[in-house]
Order: sequence, then structure tokens, then C-alpha cells
Amino acid sequence: MATRLLKIGSVLRNYSNKTNIVTIPKQWRSTAASLKEILVNQPATNVTLLDNGMRIASEDSGAPTATVGLWIDSGSRFEDDKNNGVAHFMEHMAFKGTTKRSQTDLELEIENMGAHLNAYTSREQTVFYAKCLSQDVPKAIEILSDIIQNSKLGESEIERERGVILREMQEVETNLQEVVFDHLHATAYQGTSLGRTILGPTENIKSITRDDLINYVKTHYGPARFVLAGAGGVEHQQLVDLANKYFSKMSQPQYTEIPPYKLPNRYTGSEIRVRDDSIPLAHVAIAIQGVGWADADNIPLMVANTLMGAWDRSQGGGINNASNLARESTEDGICHSYQSFNTCYKDTGLWGIYFVCDPMKCEEFSWSVQREWMRLCTSVTEKEVARAKNILKTNMLLQLDGTTAICEDIGRQMLCYNRRIPLHELEMRIESVTAKTIRDVGMKYIYDTCPAIAAVGPVENLPDYTTIRSRMYMMRV
Repeated sequence: MATRLLKIGSVLRNYSNKTNIVTIPKQWRSTAASLKEILVNQPATNVTLLDNGMRIASEDSGAPTATVGLWIDSGSRFEDDKNNGVAHFMEHMAFKGTTKRSQTDLELEIENMGAHLNAYTSREQTVFYAKCLSQDVPKAIEILSDIIQNSKLGESEIERERGVILREMQEVETNLQEVVFDHLHATAYQGTSLGRTILGPTENIKSITRDDLINYVKTHYGPARFVLAGAGGVEHQQLVDLANKYFSKMSQPQYTEIPPYKLPNRYTGSEIRVRDDSIPLAHVAIAIQGVGWADADNIPLMVANTLMGAWDRSQGGGINNASNLARESTEDGICHSYQSFNTCYKDTGLWGIYFVCDPMKCEEFSWSVQREWMRLCTSVTEKEVARAKNILKTNMLLQLDGTTAICEDIGRQMLCYNRRIPLHELEMRIESVTAKTIRDVGMKYIYDTCPAIAAVGPVENLPDYTTIRSRMYMMRV
């Protein structure tokens, strides 16, 4: 038996010397410049501006499916204390029937197409999108235009959806990560519209009327705020023709340019603590003020965010983890999980870390985090930065897997940058970051700054604010 296996091995070796068992396509054989070549050869993002101010942006990959949607430059940040929550409420009402279709007709039409219709609201954007077969794109856009322009907003539907949103708020309150990040925004941007929640307070949801919804649509839904984005099997000229057909008659709201936020951004170093010893684990977020999407320092901060990394106990790696913080967490068991974040808005951002730990480990892990932050500011190495850049580029490409992810990327970038940054340009910006760049942005944004802190649960062991603030710099002799 052993002799027979040796003979088979010898035959395979002789065969493999002559030819490859698996034929590798020619374009994949070169590894030196393959990534740059692939990024440069990505389908172009075509952009057209209609006469009414609406923008059309699409990427045609020739796929059999497509994602098309409306990205609207309006979210909870444009609200005030009285109507906070109306943007999210309106998102719910869009699917509850129009003057042309009842809710049942709308749902059956989407189901018969085999399509998916969805929406979400953020602090700066409201999005309605559809995933469908490429030949159904015209029908999907007609449906999107109908729910945006002709929502019936019936009183019975409003009352029913009011209860749905209140239940959704109860579900969010059980997600402690969501709770912590809402508290983080409330303390970091206190007194401004960014400090409010997306869902709004309970008393607002109970009191929002049909007139509030109609007034919000009249003042916030208009072509100047709209981007019609498409990805997959979409033809750009077809999208332009469809936009002209279904949206050209829309008039601007009561302005020709999008008005500024009612309350401008203002960051405040401060904290919110909600101590509840009945919760088994402490949930804590510590952040500093970052930058907006279009700021030149955003890419270096994204690399710095990748250097901090993410980890939880279900991961392997142990002492072989690339991140110092993950390695320390594995060896010492000082936390259950952590994740760094770089949350960006148009003119500001929050850069920091969220972690979950045992009640008496808050001080130890917070000290480990700040020690790592100081290392980023003073002694990060080129080897670490090179690894972080590769991880960031990999994550960037993985996040663009599928027509929906690409469509979302197009819509968001059109609202944030008024263009879509080509992938090869983004890769070049990431590649230009060095260890010195990381140290410079660290000294600019992290070193000796006042953090914003939000903590929920058994947080007695978390150091007081002045102690955490004192650790935002290093005393060197």
C-alpha cells in the first residue's frame, strides 16, 4: 500500500512539473500590481444633475440584479426639540399606502416582482431603496417615486404605526450598545441636534400628527436633497430618463439651497453614567472629537481606528493577535469584547472605543485603552501601520460586496462629498499614511484632549472623569 501511494505521488509530481492541474487566469497570475489594476478597472460611477437639482449616480456592473434607491440629505439632525423623531416616523409611513396603491397592493406588487423594499433613517440621511432583477428597475423606481411623493398618511395608519415605533423604542432600550451610543452623542453634542436620538423621545412619538408629517415632507423632501443611486445591472441613461419621468415635476421646498443645521455642531468633553448593578456587565464608550467625512485627516484616523482593532472572547489568536489591546485582553481577561469606532458626520465625528467588561475590570481596561492611545500618539511603528493599512483596504473591499453595498456607498458619498471617490484614489490615500502621520493626528486629536464618556451598568469601578482626563497625556522625564 505504501509503495502504491509513493508511485501515485511520483506521478503527480511529474505531472505537475509539466502542467497545472488548475488553470489560473492570466489576469490573476501577476501579484505585484494586481490590486491597483483591479481598482483602476472598476466600472465608472456616472453622475448626472437634473434641471431641478436632483442628482443621478450609478455604477453598471452588468449583474442580473440591481439595487436602486433614494438617498435624502435629511435626518434627525435637521429636527428640533418639538419634532424630534418625525424623520423616522415618516420613514415608517412611506410603506403604508399611497394615493395610487393601498398597503396591500404595494406589498403584493413587490412580492410578485421578487423584489425587496427597505428604508432606514440616520442622523443625517433618510434612505429608501429596492433590490430587484435588472429588468424590473423601471418598476422599482416608479414605486419609489410613488411612496415618496404620494404617501396617503392616513390617520388610522399613523395611529397603528405610532404603536409600532413605541415598541421599537422598547427593543432599542434592551440593546445596551445602542443605549450607550445614544448617551455618548447626548453628552458629546449636548445642546445641539446631533445630541438627540433618531427615534425621538416617547412624548414626541405620542404627539406627532399628520400635519407634522406633511410639514416635514414639504420642507425636507425636495430634488436638491435627493440622490437617485443605482448599482448592478443598471444603465445610467435609463436611470436619468426614469428620474426625469417620475421626479422632474417635483418643485423645491421653500428654498433654493439646503439651509444650514438649526443648531451647529459643538463638541463638549463630558460624561453620562447610568449605574445599574442589576446588569451583569459594564458597557462603556470613550471617545474624542474626530473629523467629518471630507476632512483630510479622516483617512489617517481610519487607519488609527484599525490599529486599535476589535476583539471578543469567541475569537482565537491568543498571544498571536496583531493588536496589542486584543493580545492583552486575551492574556489577562480584562474585557469580554471591545470595538474601536470612527463615526463620521459632515462636519464632525466621534473616534473612540466601546467595550464590555466585568464590573471590577472597568478601571484596568480603560487604563489599557488610554495607554494604547498614548502609544499611537508617540511610538507607533511602521510595521503596525503597514498591517493596519492592509486590513483597512481589505475591509473596504469586503464592505462593497454586492449591489446593495455599492449602491449605499454611492448614495452616501454623493451626499457627503458630492462625488464618489474612486477605489484606486481611496487606496492611494490609505497607502500614503505613515507612522508619522498617525503620530501627528494622534497628537492633534487624542493627546491632551477632553474625552466624552458614556457608561451603563455596574460602572462603580470606572475611574472618575478627572482621572480619565489626566490619562490623556504622558508625563515624560
